[in-house]
Amino acid sequence: MAAIATTPQALKTLHPLIQSAVPVWVPPSLQHHDRSNPSSDGAADSHIQTYAGSLSDHLATLWPHHRAFIFCLAAGATTRLIAPLLQDKATDPAIIVVDASGDYVISLCGGHQGGADQLARLVATQLGATPIITGASAQQDLPGIDILGNPFGWHRGSGNWTSVSATIAQGKPVQVLQDAGSPLWQAHLPAGHPFQFGFSEASTAGATQKPSEDSSKEQTEQPTEAPDPQARIWISATQRKFEATSAKVQWHPRVLWVGIGCERGSSRHLIETAIARTCQASHFAEGAIAGIASLDLKADEAGLLDLCEARDWPLRCFTAETLRDIPVPTPSDVVLAEVGTPSVSEAAAIAAATSDPSESPQLQAPKLQVTKQIHRLEGEPGAVTVAIAQAQTEYTGRPGHLALVGIGPGALNQMTPAAKGAIAAVDAVIGYSLYIDLIRPLLRPGQIVEALPITQERARAERAIALAHWGLSVAVISSGDSGIYGMAGLVMESLSQAGWDGASPSVQVYPGITALQAAAARVGTPLMHDFCAISLSDLLTPWEMIEKRLRAAAQADFVVALYNPKSKTRLTQIETAQSIFLEHRNPETPVALVQSAYRETEQITITTLGALLDSTIDMLTTVLIGNASTLNHQNWLITPRGYLGFHRD
Repeated sequence: MAAIATTPQALKTLHPLIQSAVPVWVPPSLQHHDRSNPSSDGAADSHIQTYAGSLSDHLATLWPHHRAFIFCLAAGATTRLIAPLLQDKATDPAIIVVDASGDYVISLCGGHQGGADQLARLVATQLGATPIITGASAQQDLPGIDILGNPFGWHRGSGNWTSVSATIAQGKPVQVLQDAGSPLWQAHLPAGHPFQFGFSEASTAGATQKPSEDSSKEQTEQPTEAPDPQARIWISATQRKFEATSAKVQWHPRVLWVGIGCERGSSRHLIETAIARTCQASHFAEGAIAGIASLDLKADEAGLLDLCEARDWPLRCFTAETLRDIPVPTPSDVVLAEVGTPSVSEAAAIAAATSDPSESPQLQAPKLQVTKQIHRLEGEPGAVTVAIAQAQTEYTGRPGHLALVGIGPGALNQMTPAAKGAIAAVDAVIGYSLYIDLIRPLLRPGQIVEALPITQERARAERAIALAHWGLSVAVISSGDSGIYGMAGLVMESLSQAGWDGASPSVQVYPGITALQAAAARVGTPLMHDFCAISLSDLLTPWEMIEKRLRAAAQADFVVALYNPKSKTRLTQIETAQSIFLEHRNPETPVALVQSAYRETEQITITTLGALLDSTIDMLTTVLIGNASTLNHQNWLITPRGYLGFHRD
């Protein structure tokens, strides 16, 4: 990305972007004109580059090498600058415009395929600005149909994407025929969406005959009251042909694993041709290919490696012992004698289609869609055997990421820009339902949002890890700081127990204002001296240990924050805590009770240690108990640090 600044004010506005660190975000190079006179601090930043001469000339040099541009410039001037460079919305970069004061971020060009809409939201979170998204799908709270499969690594196939997008924008019914790939996107559509869902039985039975558009329609069951669809979307491994002008498109999830057996020295051209011929004969889309599978003896086959690198296909190789145990329709004694397994291409295809880390053991084992076929080319040495199996879960081809996000006490203005950016950037957001509601304004159309009850912390962690291993970027949200009584610890612990290598999926923790900080800020400065936090919940910690910590903290004169002080089933723990502290502190010791800090239901009570139990206390209350020096001045709690030489007896 490149950010363009032509004035000192523009440079100041855009400068925070190069300091941001959120998922899928690489800080842009900040291009400024030499007349901008940046500050000495800014000039020393490695991300800032100076250009001279006209911006149009400089932009022309940057254009081929960047996928996104962020202009702090008038929208009209930006439009005139980029107009000569625009070619096709499928290849043009994202164009974002930020006003000089940084109040608004406009998605100007490349909203869907260029990623400008999502980038505008992300930039807005970093600048504290309002994103301006003018696309019709965004107004309908729908994901753009031409980017629908991006999170899942789907290949966008042929079709009239403009026509289908226009049909959706007009709210007209659109038929969706999906027989491959994740249906997760369907579960997160808004009410009143225009999609009619169905499937083609011919497709799910395997590509044994050329798919007919009309027969597919006949075999698709639709409710009798449903209006006739005005457009059609296929999500399938099958390659369909239709008129370029018709309102029809197709996505191809990467579910096909191509098993390859070949003679030593077979060329890339031969292997590639064999795969293309097999797919064409079976009416499979090459865009649906997840990768190549073979015997481990072929792991160094030059033609195979060249092809996989050129097509960005993973190569999965298996030992003869593994392949030998896989039942196949056409085993060969000759192959068994040669390499130690009766099948290479068929067995490898099946093995690869079942080895996806996101596969559930309950899913039915994949079956071959194409049995082995031998291919040769005149003038080309060698021979290639091809077989194809279809996995039940697509290969995303993307590195997974876990963002462990602290959302603070609950008000959006109490969240860090980095935390907001993390939520805006990810494919999926997982959290307790109450916390999901608190950050709902940050969510965008098309995101997978899963809210689970408060008691299902482990399920949340396992779900997030599974999605990240699959290749999605996932934000796991916690109130306060995710690393303080939050979900970050559970996620990290679960990863470590599963043998996580520390790198895949990648992990980033985003701190937030935790409950004790929020509560303290609402009542003054009670945490100005040494303090500690203790949770009174004995669900995960034995009460004997909690009581030991309470006694130690009380005796050591720490200011203490009590989390989870009381619930419907835990009524006596707070009473015990009070009695322990009264053994070591004056009954007049100031105490603050803060419920739901910074939320609409916030309640604050200033009391004393002796009168603590006279007030309402629940699970949403944070209890702050002062130390021997803490004083109550006009209902403000102050714990002296000692700067003024004052200490309370």
